[in-house]
Amino acid sequence: MIYILEDDENIRELIVYSLQTQNFSSKAFGLAQDFFCTLKKELPSLIILDIMLPDQDGLSVLKHLKDKANTKHIPIILLTAKDSEFDKVKGLDMGADDYIAKPFGVVELVARIKAVLRRVQNQTKEVFRIQGFYLNHKEHIIRIDNKNIDLTLKEYKLLFLLLNHPNIVFTREQIGIEVWGDDFVSIGRSIDMHIKTLRQKLGEYGKMITTIRGIGYKLELQSFEK
Repeated sequence: MIYILEDDENIRELIVYSLQTQNFSSKAFGLAQDFFCTLKKELPSLIILDIMLPDQDGLSVLKHLKDKANTKHIPIILLTAKDSEFDKVKGLDMGADDYIAKPFGVVELVARIKAVLRRVQNQTKEVFRIQGFYLNHKEHIIRIDNKNIDLTLKEYKLLFLLLNHPNIVFTREQIGIEVWGDDFVSIGRSIDMHIKTLRQKLGEYGKMITTIRGIGYKLELQSFEK
């Protein structure tokens, strides 16, 4: 899911349409207030953020996102005016991943989105330690309180996907594509069964995987990282 925070309705619609043609799901917002309201319910995999907004400065929105533990990891592409070099530099210094100047071509925008998402995916974490939980991806080892946990390949892929994207909501379709690939169309409700079995095998740590009713699942680490 990609979020677009842009006050110009024509630009919003153009971006949404361009993303749809590339099979990206998106939600568009004209006001920061509406954006933050939705952000509380579901976190996106990337944000396209206009610096000039009617109700809040775009750079202050960027700062807020980078200051919060549950949103600081979300990649952000800034939309800037063509001559606003100061905003570009400041935005990058504050943690933005890329920028694109208006007016822009949709082909370039989509290419930049794909490039940023590839960079994020290439930064995949290999080792996870959460209290008594331990996962080593290179060695395919999972231990809870020093006891080895046996998972099926699909259960392992599912867990690794969620661990690498904490607090990100995945729809069942997204999980199906990532874990099952081309076979996801025929799996039906088996994703729910895999989640149920995975939770059981993880015991207390199965509570990290939370159900977002009507949408899918996400992994929350806050209560286990204290």
